[in-house]
Amino acid sequence: MLTTAFGIFVGFTVWFLTRYLIAGFYTVNQNERAVKTSFGRAQRVGNLRTIDDPVADHLTPEQKKRYDYPQVVVIPPGGPYFKWPWEKVYKVDIATSTVNMAWDPDDPTANASGSILDAVTKDQLNVGLNGQIRFRVSERNLYAFVFGVKNAYAHVMGYFVSVLRERIATFEAPPETGVDPEHSGAASTIGISINDIRKNMRDLNEHMDQECLSSSARYGIQLDASLITGIDPPHEVESALAAINTAYNQVSSDISLAQASADQKIVQSQRAVEIETLKAQAEVEPLKRLATQLLDLKSRGSAALRSYVRNVRLALFDKATQVFVETHKD
Repeated sequence: MLTTAFGIFVGFTVWFLTRYLIAGFYTVNQNERAVKTSFGRAQRVGNLRTIDDPVADHLTPEQKKRYDYPQVVVIPPGGPYFKWPWEKVYKVDIATSTVNMAWDPDDPTANASGSILDAVTKDQLNVGLNGQIRFRVSERNLYAFVFGVKNAYAHVMGYFVSVLRERIATFEAPPETGVDPEHSGAASTIGISINDIRKNMRDLNEHMDQECLSSSARYGIQLDASLITGIDPPHEVESALAAINTAYNQVSSDISLAQASADQKIVQSQRAVEIETLKAQAEVEPLKRLATQLLDLKSRGSAALRSYVRNVRLALFDKATQVFVETHKD
């Protein structure tokens, strides 16, 4: 009986050491960060909150009250670390991930199996959006990701999609610079929102990046970049849209050619005026110099002027092949 009790004690001791002591050692990989809880409470960094960190700079005052999480102690890569039986470790992968913007974490079959995202434009056309987004877990706000929401990925994707659809529905192209006001009306009458969005895709992506800066403080996920690569119109208006684009391109081409022709004629006229001005100056300048020279000779006396006239006549006689001299008969 004593042997049996001793065996049970030894077995319990071995099980306890294996289960709670040896198994209490753990490591954290290079692409991971960890948070430890004790009796369900995460280890915190004093009384610091999310609103005390620069990650909350993009939140409004109302949002700062709603997304006010405590800052927790982040366990860096390395180890081995040790935890007691009443402690639990949550490991989080912080590697950057790239997914289709139509990805739905709650329903993989939604949005055409995560390939196309539907949105409605300002002119009530249902379009399909293609693109990718890059995101990673924010190391500065692990509490929001681990404990703040049930599924942070679903929340951040829902936030991204709602902001994108709102932007598509209200998108207006910025005014074009360098466009003649007389022709701007013709261009605006044939322009529609799909064309505006396609021409300003870079502005749309930059707007999405700016609007999603608060996702780190909201859900603990940082959106690194969004890249909208395609906007597909409905099939029933695709041919009409192509015709509108062709007409718009033709009008733009005609306006550009007319402007270029007018600019060329203006430049040619300016050069012609410059050439004629230089010719006139070239003809007038010798006369001015001659007048100056004659005035100088005259100031020296009549003998100097007669000598100058004689020298000029001799030079002319030297160049002439025939000379007719007028004689007077007495």
